[in-house]
Amino acid sequence: MREAPADYLEFAVARSGPLFRTACLLTGDWHLAEDLVQETLAKMYRSWRRINRAQSPVAYADTVLVRTFVSQRRRRSSTERPSDRMPDTAGPAPDAELRMALLDGLARLTARDRAVLVLRYWEDRSVEETAQALRLSPGAVRTRSTRALRRLRDLLGAELADLTT
Repeated sequence: MREAPADYLEFAVARSGPLFRTACLLTGDWHLAEDLVQETLAKMYRSWRRINRAQSPVAYADTVLVRTFVSQRRRRSSTERPSDRMPDTAGPAPDAELRMALLDGLARLTARDRAVLVLRYWEDRSVEETAQALRLSPGAVRTRSTRALRRLRDLLGAELADLTT
């Protein structure tokens, strides 16, 4: 077995945390998020020489993560089922109820809608960057964002109003 290049190891250590946070938002499940990050980093390792020469490993990793998530959700052969509960956090969060309600609402959206919302509003990406990552047109991203936000509001309804007042 060959040893991983030092620059790949440095990259993997530096990006694991941000990739994991995004994966948690996409999957709604701690363990599935870990698997998603591991698969993303494995794909990055296989192509590291080409990726590193392109000088865009961060953007490439984010794209691989989202595309792997959407691809996994699309596969009908998947037998794993995510849990409906997130694990306890290390410290108290003042808006824990709101956060849990939003995570629950995200979990009820389709994989592609969830990916659009996470990239646009959590990762703060532009419409064009989101479109490129998901292989959609910018118009499709705008439309999907609007519809996904409306669906999220409908799903949360009064629950969100109660938590924000």
